[in-house]
Amino acid sequence: MARIFPSDATQATASRLVGTYGYMAPEYVSDGLLSIKSDVFSFGVLLLEIISGKRSSGFQHNGEFYNLLEYAWELWKDGRWNEFIDQSFGDDYEMEELMKYLAVALLCVQEKTIDRPTMPDVVAILSSDDITLPEPKQPAYSYAKLDVSVNVAVLSSRNDVTISTTNGR
Repeated sequence: MARIFPSDATQATASRLVGTYGYMAPEYVSDGLLSIKSDVFSFGVLLLEIISGKRSSGFQHNGEFYNLLEYAWELWKDGRWNEFIDQSFGDDYEMEELMKYLAVALLCVQEKTIDRPTMPDVVAILSSDDITLPEPKQPAYSYAKLDVSVNVAVLSSRNDVTISTTNGR
C-alpha cells in the first residue's frame, strides 16, 4: 500500500479497495483512507500469524469461532499470552522475546491509527532490548467490542466469473 503514496504524502484516499481482507487497516476498509500506518496494521497481522501459526481469516478453538486479532487480544488481556504461541516453536525461543513480538503485533493492529507505531518505531522496538512498550489496547476487528454472540457454522467464499463475447457480423 505504501507504494500508492506520492513520496511526500502521509495520507491519501482510495477510490476502490485493493488488498486482502484481514490485512487491511480498518480506516481503509471503512473510509478508503490510506496512511503511513496502513502497512503497519498489515505487518501486525502478519506478525500475529507467524507467532501463532494460525491464519488471520479465523478459526475454531474449543468450539468457538475467533478471528486472529480477537484471539490474541483475549489471551493477552487474560495474561495467557503464551497459549498464543505456535507449539512448533518448541523450546527454541525466549519467552520474553516472543512476548515483546506479540506486544508489538498488538500495537500494530490498534483500531485508531494514532495508537499504532510507525514502521521506524517498530524497527527500533524490535532491534532494542531497552525500550518500554505502551500497553496495547483492544485491537480492530475484535468481536468482543460488539457485545454480540457470533456463531459461524461454515466459512466459505464464492467467486463467480461471467465472460461475455461479442461476435462481429
